[in-house]
Amino acid sequence: MSIAATTARQVTLATGKSKDKTPVSLAFLIALWFSMFFGVLVLLALIVNTAIDGSTRFDSELLTNYASIVRPESSGFRAGILGSLWLMVFTALLAVPLGISAALYLEEFADPTTRWNRFVEVNLQNLAAVPAIVYGLLAVAIMALLGFQNAGIVLGGALALALLILPVIIITTREAVRAVPREIRQGSLALGATVWQTTWRQTLPSAIPGIATGTILGLSRAIGEAAPLVVVGLAGSVLFDPEGVMSRITALPMQIYSLTSNSREELQQAASAAIIVLLVMVLGLNALAIFIRNKFQRSW
Repeated sequence: MSIAATTARQVTLATGKSKDKTPVSLAFLIALWFSMFFGVLVLLALIVNTAIDGSTRFDSELLTNYASIVRPESSGFRAGILGSLWLMVFTALLAVPLGISAALYLEEFADPTTRWNRFVEVNLQNLAAVPAIVYGLLAVAIMALLGFQNAGIVLGGALALALLILPVIIITTREAVRAVPREIRQGSLALGATVWQTTWRQTLPSAIPGIATGTILGLSRAIGEAAPLVVVGLAGSVLFDPEGVMSRITALPMQIYSLTSNSREELQQAASAAIIVLLVMVLGLNALAIFIRNKFQRSW
């Protein structure tokens, strides 16, 4: 048997696309499907149970009222929803330009053979796996260095979430830029354009769909985070709307965290309804990312 035939047979056995399947590969495939089915089933059960618990609070008051322990039956999450939206806006303003700029430098301009760039490469991969609470501690330290006595404001929360998603944005942007064919760069350079002009006018526009998808997925992760916001010191509940970057705010995950520990049934029902609202917001951002990817993705 030739080397090519032997390799092809090994590949088909590994991918499970051949009729000649071993008992080990069949057992692994069954275990894989069972694990996926079990995980999805548990997730659906949790979502359905949460929706049932909060079904009595799916009304307009949930979105328009402020949190109240005096009238728990009409307690709402207006401050948390608006606070989350403010955080997302300023998180994007802090993280997206810096993340895209860093990714373009590392991919298009930096020398990958230098010791410093290799150090950055390794730490970028490690930062993507750092627990979210560590970014909250880092944000508190940065706010203290900047002279802020209170980090529980829009700027402090946005800084913590921006640090959290920055590695994700850098990695996804680099992958999107790397996917642009080398021939586009070479053609631009051959026509007399500089490296900067090629990057700005050819490479970056071609990579925008992938960059947008990665950025939105990063923001969808940030909108559901509570751990870094707890460390920063965001309030569990406020009774006013955010008015600026220095305003004290709360966020929807913070309010959910605060109410789920309350013993009153009405507040727990409101928290269950708020979980579904947060889930809809996250799924909406993910759906937007999928739409952008399918709508604007190019086949090279």
